[in-house]
Amino acid sequence: MSEIPAVLITGASTGIGATYAERFARRGHDLVLVARDVARMEALSSRLRQETGVKIDIIKADLTQTSDLAQVETRLRDDARIGILVNNAGMAVGGAFIEQSADDLTRLMALNTTALVRLANAIAPRLAQAGEGSIINIGSVVGLAPEFNMTVYGATKAFVLFLSQGLQQELGPKGVYVQAVLPAATRTEIWDHVGADVNSMSNVMEVGDLVDAALVGFDRREPVTIPPLHDLGLWEALDGARKAMVPNLGNAVPAERYRPVA
Repeated sequence: MSEIPAVLITGASTGIGATYAERFARRGHDLVLVARDVARMEALSSRLRQETGVKIDIIKADLTQTSDLAQVETRLRDDARIGILVNNAGMAVGGAFIEQSADDLTRLMALNTTALVRLANAIAPRLAQAGEGSIINIGSVVGLAPEFNMTVYGATKAFVLFLSQGLQQELGPKGVYVQAVLPAATRTEIWDHVGADVNSMSNVMEVGDLVDAALVGFDRREPVTIPPLHDLGLWEALDGARKAMVPNLGNAVPAERYRPVA
């Protein structure tokens, strides 16, 4: 791995992914950008090459398609220069669960979970062998709260958080850092795709602020970074309660409250 590792970023044509590309380029990292929109990636790459001098490769890929996903997996396995993966590609589906089509939900789960796992799985063995490197997984605060009424999307983001925490447990001792980033509402094009007007919403974070905050967490090696949460104690209390429960989960008999009434 090079002294300054290259960064592969999915969903890199716009929004959070494009902003990560800009920030890492300004830190001197070469980039591999992955998305479906080649024109946007070329425009971004041209500007960043001129402004920063870094090397940038582009991979056109729809990560819900097996052949495209395999192409990116191969790059992650074989290119020893890549030391950071930003698993940012994701999508949402508008409407309530009973209004959403099975095909749309299948595509959502393929992108938000399956692609993310496969790409992490492609790079993790090489990083572990090298004893260094990072995986950044973009989740969402929606994964913490069913009350947001984004059931399947939220379930995929809860998956991202759990996966990231599990990978940190496994890979951290091997020198690999795994970060889960949990944005709240952020000004990106995802809202257009679900038929929502982001300009009519309150408390929407600008994408630059989101990524800059996430990178502060990255530099601090936080396992979970929640940029919109001002009171860190709330997360620490939630995570602490979860950890306190763990030793009490393995019992040979059911809890008293579940025993049949004689």
